[in-house]
Amino acid sequence: MSLQNDLSRYGYRQELSRQLRFRDLLAYGLVYMVPIAPMAIFGSVYAGSGGMVALAYAVGVVALVFTAFSYAQMVRAFPMSGSVYNYAGRGISPPVGFLAGWVILLDYVLVPGLLYLVASVAMHATVPAVPVWLWLLGFVAVNTIVNSVGIRMTAAVTRVMLVGELIVLAVFLAAAGWALASGRGRFSWAAFYNADTFTWSVVAGAVSIAVLSFLGFDGISMLAEETKGGSRQIGRAMAAVLVLAGVLFVAQTWLAAMLVPDPVSLLAEGDPNGTAFYDAAAVAGGGWLATLCAVATAIAWGLPNSMVAQVATSRLLYAMARDRQLPAFLAKVSIRRNVPINATLLTGAVSVALGLYMATRADGITLLSSLINFGAMVAFLVLHVSVVVHHLIRERSGNWWAHLVMPAIGFAILVWVVVNANIAAQRLGLAWLALGMVVLAGLYLSGRRPALSGLAPAQPQARHVERV
Repeated sequence: MSLQNDLSRYGYRQELSRQLRFRDLLAYGLVYMVPIAPMAIFGSVYAGSGGMVALAYAVGVVALVFTAFSYAQMVRAFPMSGSVYNYAGRGISPPVGFLAGWVILLDYVLVPGLLYLVASVAMHATVPAVPVWLWLLGFVAVNTIVNSVGIRMTAAVTRVMLVGELIVLAVFLAAAGWALASGRGRFSWAAFYNADTFTWSVVAGAVSIAVLSFLGFDGISMLAEETKGGSRQIGRAMAAVLVLAGVLFVAQTWLAAMLVPDPVSLLAEGDPNGTAFYDAAAVAGGGWLATLCAVATAIAWGLPNSMVAQVATSRLLYAMARDRQLPAFLAKVSIRRNVPINATLLTGAVSVALGLYMATRADGITLLSSLINFGAMVAFLVLHVSVVVHHLIRERSGNWWAHLVMPAIGFAILVWVVVNANIAAQRLGLAWLALGMVVLAGLYLSGRRPALSGLAPAQPQARHVERV
């Protein structure tokens, strides 16, 4: 069956441009996850894990490997944009799909705003003459223009940015290794296990923070309608990105943990200024290395990371809008660029508003991070249930390992992480879910009961297309 027919059997036309190959997906996923992402939240994870920061990231990899496996099962069953929204809606039922999409919106819609805010605050600290709001507007403008040109341009820009991030990471790893060999640090396995601070609840709480660095591997599934080679490429790319990024995360946090200048104070007081990693980098190579890591992290979050986050968010809005579960104007696609242009522009506008507002709050970054993690974890839980319901119950699959054991293990691990997550995030996340239920009830009352094309025999539907 052709890729075009894959979509037409569900009542959709191929509107987005299939130009992405496996290497593009790999670059996209790595850029979304940011190979140097732990540098920005290292101190928080270190303090939250009792110093076992490398263990927190290692557990995060294990936890999300099961989630990546479930994604691979569902993207093969339903090879289209929309991620958990589509998988839950088609694997369980449309109302569940709507709520899953609503919950993951908490992740996808907030992520670009968080990334822009973190990057803008960091760049303002480096160049105080330029205010935070101006940095934020600049980052949003550049990324919106690139993403509006087309997915090929996005892929090209992110590859260049990825190379830069990997070079900075390589410089840090080399400098840190040399510093330890020269006696400027203390070799230790405490970043993996510290008997004085270890409890599983502590590790779970730290993982709930560290998982922010892993969010992005799932964004690859949003590109199912823009990928060459079929849905198997999506599954392969997600698994490869998750494992590769996990190795890089563990390596850099382990080295940094052995170079922290005052670990006792970091454990006791946390990292309110977010400089713990850069302090370790200064021990490794001096002030120049600390500045290099800080600026590279800011640029990585503000340009390539937020750029691909904007792509993923716009595809989710597009997928929900073409099913009439969000306003129809978000389903409009540019004929010349083959991108969901209105969804892309709206994502940029929301990011500006959210970033500027949260910049006025002292707890803005922490609050956004917690909400994003909670939304992602809940959506992943629904994903695992979708695998079991669709494959094992509905399709009567005999593959108990792939369609019951693996998703059940993934589900159990995520429940453990969610239960130990930030209390404020739990409350706000549940409030967001409750609001989604109210919106769902409104859809029913207005006669717009959630429905997905292709669940019953359907003809390809006309789509809203805007010539730009």
